[in-house]
Amino acid sequence: MNIEIKKLTPEHVEEYIRFFDTTPHDDLDPASTCYCVSWCSDDHRGMTEYPSREERRSMASEYIKTGKLQGYLAYADGKLAGWCNANTKSECMNCGGWLFTMPEVRKLQGNTEEKVKSIYCFLIAPEMKRKGMAKQLLHYICQDAKKQGFDYVEAYPWKETTDERLFFMGFVDLYKNLGFEIHGETENKFVMRKSLENAQILNHCQG
Repeated sequence: MNIEIKKLTPEHVEEYIRFFDTTPHDDLDPASTCYCVSWCSDDHRGMTEYPSREERRSMASEYIKTGKLQGYLAYADGKLAGWCNANTKSECMNCGGWLFTMPEVRKLQGNTEEKVKSIYCFLIAPEMKRKGMAKQLLHYICQDAKKQGFDYVEAYPWKETTDERLFFMGFVDLYKNLGFEIHGETENKFVMRKSLENAQILNHCQG
């Protein structure tokens, strides 16, 4: 099987929306389709209620076109089958994800001069789960972040959970296996980091 990874750009808007429309996630209720809009560089401090599904769908389109929603798409034999939301940490600290779902992690904000790429979400098509696609996405992102001049890639997995709705942030072992180390922790989460100082840029991430 051929896996190809591409950075999300405005030309991918329609297939991105379609992927979220048709790929089960969260509680499997279509009304809960998130479109990953809570993790972006928009400012949600004035938000008083969670947007409706149609509002989230529209927001995703707008965020992709304006660069506020960033990440990487994974294709299996040409078909979109995976997604990872990865964005500049310092530009996303006022999004809904940080404000409403990880306020305790937000308090751990350290050296603001460090350039950190944050991993916020994975969505993998059911037929591609447990086939290494998330690992390939994460590896590619680390390589691309190094190329872009980031100092670290950071992730926020739950310490322990059997709730599949929380698997979207990845697993501790996934990050450990790619060289991430525990940088901080809260009661329920680890903050894990990979230093890019000595990371090598592989050929498939150049250009």
